[in-house]
Amino acid sequence: MNSTIKMAIAVLLMMGVGTFVILLQGGSPFCCPGLSGGHIHQTWDDEGEPEEPIPALAPAELPRLVELGSSSCVPCQMMKPIMEDISADYEDKLEVVFVDVQQDLATAHHFNIETIPTQVFVAPSGHELYRNEGLLSKEDILNKWSELGFEFN
Repeated sequence: MNSTIKMAIAVLLMMGVGTFVILLQGGSPFCCPGLSGGHIHQTWDDEGEPEEPIPALAPAELPRLVELGSSSCVPCQMMKPIMEDISADYEDKLEVVFVDVQQDLATAHHFNIETIPTQVFVAPSGHELYRNEGLLSKEDILNKWSELGFEFN
């Protein structure tokens, strides 16, 4: 068996064990209790400004990558080093925001998510451009930003 296959098996086993432990502790590895699917529940006035700004969606100088997750979520923990890498590598071009959905239910409800981790790509204007549910590699994140018209190199 080659090393790539061995590594994939090891990762899957770790995810399975982590999921089992979280479920035993009453947590959920993928879903946020009480949250439902859809898009952001942000209302905008006639001039295109948010009526009640959500901090993660407030207009800003830089585009934002908002990660909605939880410290008790195994896939979220797998995303953490990727998000930290992006934050460090592109700190002057992109703001990375982490929202713990168990600690900040108000923001989580505004995003109206069903699955964590969820990454929301937000324009400097505060409008959502794209969202992904689940794991996403650094390369895929940067490629999506490029597709959306933002180059960080």
